[in-house]
Amino acid sequence: MALRPSPGLRTRLLSAFALLCVVTAAAVAGGMYVEARNAILERTQDAAVNTMRSRLEALFPLPTATPGPAELGGIARSLIDEDTHTIAVYHGVQWQPGGLPNAPPLDAGDIPPKLRHTVAGGVMAWQRVEWHGAPFLVIGAPLLIAERGQAPRVSGIEVYTVRSLLSEQRSINELAARAWLTGGAALAFAVVLALLATRGVLRPVRELGRAARLLGEGELRVRIEMRGSDELADVARTFNNTAAELERHVMQLREMEADARRFVADVSHELRTPLAALTAVADILDEEADGLPEPAGRAARLVSQETLNLTGLVNDLIEISRFDSGVAALALNEVDVAELVRATLRTRGWPERVHTELASEVTARLDPRRVDVILANLVGNALRHGEPPVSVRLRAGQDWIAVEVRDHGPGLDEAVLPHVFDRFYKASAARARSEGSGLGLAIARENARLHRGDLTVTNAPDGGAVFTLRLPRRPPDPNGGSE
Repeated sequence: MALRPSPGLRTRLLSAFALLCVVTAAAVAGGMYVEARNAILERTQDAAVNTMRSRLEALFPLPTATPGPAELGGIARSLIDEDTHTIAVYHGVQWQPGGLPNAPPLDAGDIPPKLRHTVAGGVMAWQRVEWHGAPFLVIGAPLLIAERGQAPRVSGIEVYTVRSLLSEQRSINELAARAWLTGGAALAFAVVLALLATRGVLRPVRELGRAARLLGEGELRVRIEMRGSDELADVARTFNNTAAELERHVMQLREMEADARRFVADVSHELRTPLAALTAVADILDEEADGLPEPAGRAARLVSQETLNLTGLVNDLIEISRFDSGVAALALNEVDVAELVRATLRTRGWPERVHTELASEVTARLDPRRVDVILANLVGNALRHGEPPVSVRLRAGQDWIAVEVRDHGPGLDEAVLPHVFDRFYKASAARARSEGSGLGLAIARENARLHRGDLTVTNAPDGGAVFTLRLPRRPPDPNGGSE
C-alpha cells in the first residue's frame, strides 16, 4: 500500500492559521449575529405588543358583551394600521378588514392552535410564524368586559394582529452578510499573516535543509548564517558546530588515508628492485630444485612460489595505488572482443577447461591489457574456487557488450555477495595465503569502471556464481568527448 506524501510545513502552518481564523471568526460573528438578531426581533416584538396593549386599553370598557359583525369590525378597525392585519373573533364569528400588502389572505384558521388556546384562556400571547416563506409576528389578546359592580372578566372576544417581519429579516440578512464579509476579510488577513510568519520560519529551515544536503554530498565547508537568538538560531549554531567538527575529523581521516596510500605505494615501489633480484634467484632455485635433496628441493620450490606470490602482491598494490591517485589511464584500441577472450584463455592454457559462447564480429574500443586482467581474474577464480563446467559468454548490444563468466559450484553465500569486490576480502578466512591477496576482484572492478562500465556478481538459480562484465562499446573520452 503506497503511502500518501504528507503536506509540507508551509501547507500545515497555513492550514492551522486559516482554521484558527475561520473558527474564531465564525464564533465571534456567529455570536454577534445571534445577539443582534434576537435584539432586533425582541425590539420589534416589544414595540408591537406595547402598541396593541395601549390600543386595547383604549377600547375598555366594551360597549357590549355580545358583539355582532358590526361591533367586531369596529374593534378590528380600531387596532389596524398600515403594517398590521387584524382579525377579531367571537364564538366562531370573525372579521378582518383586509390583508397585508405583501402577505397572503389570513383568517382565524391560520392562527397557531397553541396561541389561540392561550388567548382563549384569558392571557395575551404572541408568536413568530412563517407563512408562504415570509416571517410574521402574531399577537393575540382576549378582550375583558366589566359589568357594574363586578370585576373584569373575559368576554370571549379575541383579537389577533399580524405584523410582517420582512424589513427585520432584511436587516438580519444584511447583518449576516456583513458578518460573512468580516470573516472573509479576517481569513484573508490571517492568510497574509500566516505567509509572513511561515516565511520567517521556513527560511532558516530551508537553509538548514540545503546545508544538510550539501554536507551529505561532501561539501564540508558549508555553514548556516545565524540570525537572532531564538531556537532556530540555536539549531543553526549546533549545525555549524557539528559541521566544523565533522570537517575536522574527515580531514584527519583523509590525511591518514593519504598517508597510508602513499606508504603502500612507496613500499611497493621500493620492493620492486629487491623482488627482481629475488625472482632471478627463485628462477635458478626452481630449475635446480629437482636435482637437490628432498628437503632442500622442497624449500627451493617453496621459496620460488612465495617469491612469485610476493611479486604478484606488490604488482597488485602498485596497481591499486595508481587507481587511488587517479593516474591510471586507458590505452584504447579497436578490439575484436571474441578474439581477446580466446587470447586470454589461450595464453593461460585454459581453452580445454572453459566452454565459450562468443558472438562473432563484436568490436569495441577497449584497453586490451586491462580487459585481459579482468577476464583472467574472473576465469581463474571460477576454475580455482568453483566447479566445472566453467563458461564464458559474450553478448553485445548497440552500445554495450557483456561478458558473463559462470561456474556450476555451490555459488557464493548471500552474506558474501556485498563484499566480493572489497579489497583484501576473502570469502573464507581459512583460505591459504597462496590462493591470492584479496585484491584481484577489486582491481578487476576498478578496471571496469575505468572503462565507464561495471562488474557485478550474482548466483545463478540452478547453482554457481555468475560474474558479468558490462562495458560500453565506445567509452567516453577522458577530455569529455566521445570516442
